[in-house]
Amino acid sequence: MGPEASLEFIKKCARERRVFWTYHVNMRLGLRSIPRQMILDSADSFEIIEEYPGDKYLPSYLIRGVSGSRIFHIVIAVDAENENVRVVTAYYPDPDKWDEGFRKRREP
Repeated sequence: MGPEASLEFIKKCARERRVFWTYHVNMRLGLRSIPRQMILDSADSFEIIEEYPGDKYLPSYLIRGVSGSRIFHIVIAVDAENENVRVVTAYYPDPDKWDEGFRKRREP
């Protein structure tokens, strides 16, 4: 599945609530004040900004999402065979490490 098809699959899974939340993201969401509902409700804004096709278990993507005036990043693994996605982590990007639109990493 290519990036465009993966993005549509991710959006569809979020809209249909076919999402698993990893232990890691469950630990981070509260600490980072990122509600699950905000992620799910922002599916239409999702953009793939990085691809990790060779991730350990499943191909995954760094996704940029927008909720109101907040921009956030989530890493989502795609399980096309079982028709779901897994949210691995979520965070608000650091403006010192990302460009103005939070789409590209700044050079170190």
